[in-house]
Amino acid sequence: MTQPLRIGIAGLGTVGAGVLAMLDTHRGAIAARASRDIKVTAVSARDRSKDRGVPLDAMTWYDNAVDLAGDGEVDVVVELIGGEDGIAKELVDRSLSAAKHVVTANKALIAHHGQSLALAAEEAGAVLAFEAAVAGGIPVVKALREGLVGNRIDKLFGILNGTCNYILTDMSQSGRAFDEVLREAMDLGYAEADPSFDVDGIDTAHKLAILASVAFATEVDFDSVYIEGIRHLSPVDIEFARRLGYGIKLLGVANRAGDGIEQRVHPCMVPINAPINHVSGVFNGIVVEGDFVDDTIYEGRGAGAGPTASAVVADIVDIARGQRVPTFGTPAKALGRPATLPMGRHIGPYYVRLMVVDKPGVFADIATSLKNHAVSMEQVLQQARDPGEPVPVVMTVHDTEEDAMLRTVAEIAALEAVVEPPVLIRIENFLK
Repeated sequence: MTQPLRIGIAGLGTVGAGVLAMLDTHRGAIAARASRDIKVTAVSARDRSKDRGVPLDAMTWYDNAVDLAGDGEVDVVVELIGGEDGIAKELVDRSLSAAKHVVTANKALIAHHGQSLALAAEEAGAVLAFEAAVAGGIPVVKALREGLVGNRIDKLFGILNGTCNYILTDMSQSGRAFDEVLREAMDLGYAEADPSFDVDGIDTAHKLAILASVAFATEVDFDSVYIEGIRHLSPVDIEFARRLGYGIKLLGVANRAGDGIEQRVHPCMVPINAPINHVSGVFNGIVVEGDFVDDTIYEGRGAGAGPTASAVVADIVDIARGQRVPTFGTPAKALGRPATLPMGRHIGPYYVRLMVVDKPGVFADIATSLKNHAVSMEQVLQQARDPGEPVPVVMTVHDTEEDAMLRTVAEIAALEAVVEPPVLIRIENFLK
């Protein structure tokens, strides 16, 4: 009879407890699917007395999670501590050095150290699996690495952070301001006490860098991701977007562009009828474009105990089955250095909102700035106000290089009649 696959779990928070619950609830079915039993033999967490809903008496307890790496009764270390460095990285490093397989939900760790960890894993003959690090229960890493392996991936984009999507969905439906909706998200547990990683786009960028590596067979290059969050968005912009036929989403976008690869995270105006615009609340959604398969779309819960535990257990079962796939779909030594296209060379249409004093000559000055930088206006909306009072003026412009657009906006912002910093949002005409 095949020996059980022995698991050590570091971190018994929401996700760790979810993994224990799933392995316990579906023990028989999981064993049948894996063709062997899967047994948690050791755990580590901060609080030994906390009730996790599953008995821990038969498991070895480690106060120091790193000690899991030296346990001869552990075949797979599941790292659910989090953080790009510190004890999480030490545990993973030592586990791979000991030729133990590693399953992790730690997107920061993979985004910052993915290349070196993949090399270590493959040299040790161990698996480094991280499905749970991106989009919770959506199996998008497996789809890219295995299901779409015969395709050339030219573009992927998606909503990769449920907190931001919840905030933008609520702002769109209720008309409330960002700060108010963020406070509610924190009260409901959808946002952390310090929501910076979410609302400033860093969490999305971690996940995008990982997906881009798998999609384009390049080393993970988090430092080259352009990152912009959602703090500056207002109900005014959401309403103008609606009038123009768009919704606003925080997207991670990675695509081949010219002689390089774009990796960017920022708010996007997307057509109201695009499927990605209908991904609402805390859900994630990803679109992958392959040359033979065309478009594939993935949607589901991107976080939480159940969805993330589902992804962790799927990776464990793959290991139990003996499935071996290069960490990023291509052997680590063969991953190319990414030729990242600078954000300044991005080309696309833009939305610009100005607050201007409504007086003669204003539009002529704005038109001059557009002409100075060869920016072509597509349409303009102006909200009626009393003469002499500040009025919002909204323009959309045709495809323009980012650097030229930024120079144009800076010149317009310096006009005496412009009383607030302009708001600039990139438009993505996803009709798929």
